[in-house]
Amino acid sequence: MKIVLPEFESNKISKAIDNARNQFDKLISKQGKGNDFLGWLDLPVYCKSIIDEIKEAAKNFSEGLDAVVVVGIGGSNLGAKAIYEGLKPKFEKLKPEILFAGNNLDEDYHYELVEYLSDKQFGIIVISKSGTTTEPAIAFRILREKLEQTAGKEIAAKRIIAITDREKGALRKLANEEGYKTFVIPDDVGGRYSVLSPVGLVPLAVAGIDIEQLCKGASDVRKALYEDKSDENIAFMYAAARNLLYEQGYKVELLVNYNTSLITFAEWWKQLFGESEGKEGKGLFPASANFTTDLHSLGQFIQEGSRILFETVISVKQTKNNLTIPKNNDDTDGLNYIAGKKIDYVNKMAMQGTYLAHTSAGVPNIIIEIDKVDEYNFGGLIYFFELSCAISGYMLGVNPFDQPGVEAYKRNMFALLGKPGYEEEGETLRKKLKNA
Repeated sequence: MKIVLPEFESNKISKAIDNARNQFDKLISKQGKGNDFLGWLDLPVYCKSIIDEIKEAAKNFSEGLDAVVVVGIGGSNLGAKAIYEGLKPKFEKLKPEILFAGNNLDEDYHYELVEYLSDKQFGIIVISKSGTTTEPAIAFRILREKLEQTAGKEIAAKRIIAITDREKGALRKLANEEGYKTFVIPDDVGGRYSVLSPVGLVPLAVAGIDIEQLCKGASDVRKALYEDKSDENIAFMYAAARNLLYEQGYKVELLVNYNTSLITFAEWWKQLFGESEGKEGKGLFPASANFTTDLHSLGQFIQEGSRILFETVISVKQTKNNLTIPKNNDDTDGLNYIAGKKIDYVNKMAMQGTYLAHTSAGVPNIIIEIDKVDEYNFGGLIYFFELSCAISGYMLGVNPFDQPGVEAYKRNMFALLGKPGYEEEGETLRKKLKNA
C-alpha cells in the first residue's frame, strides 16, 4: 500500500505528522478518550484464533441453503457487505446467495425479500449486541417467523446463527433458549470497528470468502504500521494530511474509486469516519464518488464549484481480468486510436487526467494505491483506515469510539411510536410536529 499527499509547507506537514505519531502513542498506550473500546487494535491477531471454528460452522451452516440473510445495521452490516460485494462475481449468482436486511425500515424492501425467499431454503445470520436495535430486531422477527413457518421450529433453530453479546441482551437470551449457534461480539469492540471480528468474518466465511487472507492482510498492515514510527508511516501521513486540509477550510472528504468493486466499501468508510469524527461541532463530512461514472454528474461541481472538498482516491494497480478494445474497420466511433489497449489502461489515463484537472482547479488529492482488489488487500485497507481514523479523531480532539448523536433520532422515534416510558415525550413531539 502506498500513499501520495498534496503539497504542503514542509514545516506544517512535519508538525502534523509528529502530532499524529503522538496520538498513535496515546492510542496504543490506552491513554486517550474511549480507551475501553480498543479491542479492535488486536483483532488481526485475535481473528487467527477463531478462524477454524468459523470456517467449520460456516461449512455446516451453508450446506443445502439457497440463500442466507445477514440481519444487522451500521457496523454490524456494512463491513461484511462491502467485502462481499467487492469480491463476488458481478454477474454470477452464487449459492448460497447472501442477502442483507435490517439495515432500513423500508416496508416494500422487506416484503419483497420475504416473497423472494418463499420458495428457497434459507438461513439467517443475525448480528446485534443487544437484540433490541429497532431495524434489525424488526427484520429478524419477520424473517424468523417466515423460517419457522416454512422449515419448522427445530430445523429453523439450526439455520440461525446469532452474533451477539457474550452474556447479556435479548438476542443472547433468545439464542440460549432456542439453541442457536452463537459467536461473540467482543465487549471492547464498537460496531464500526468490528469487521475483523465474528461480525464480519462469519457472514464472509458463509459466502466463501477467504477470511484467512483477509486477516493476514490486516495483520501485515498492523505490523508495518506499528513498527514504522517514521514520517513515512502511511497512517500518520493520511491522518496528518486530512487534518491539515480541514484546518485550511476544506470541510468534505470525497472518497473516490475508479473500480466498481469498491463502491460499497465507501459506505463502510463513510460510517467509520462519520460516526467517529462528527461530533462537538467538528469533523470532515465523508462523501464518496465512483469515477468515471460520477464525473458525468458530480464532475462539474468538483471542477468549478465551491472549494469545500478534497479527494481521497483509492487507486487499484492490477485488475483481475484482461479485456482489450477491438479494432473496427469503419472506426465510426473514432476509437481505433486506442484499439488493442486494455480498458484498464483507458481507466488509468482517465484517472490521471482527472487528477491533473482537479488539482489544477484547486482540489487537493490524496492518493492511496493498493495492488489489487482481493481478500488480502481488503484486510490491509480496513486496518489502515481504522487506525488512521482513530489517530485522526484524537488529533481533532474528539472521542472516536462513541456516537452519542445517534441516540437523538431513536429517542424521538420511540416517543412517537408510543414505546412504554416515552408517553409524555411523545405527546410533546406530536404537538410540535402539528405546529411545524
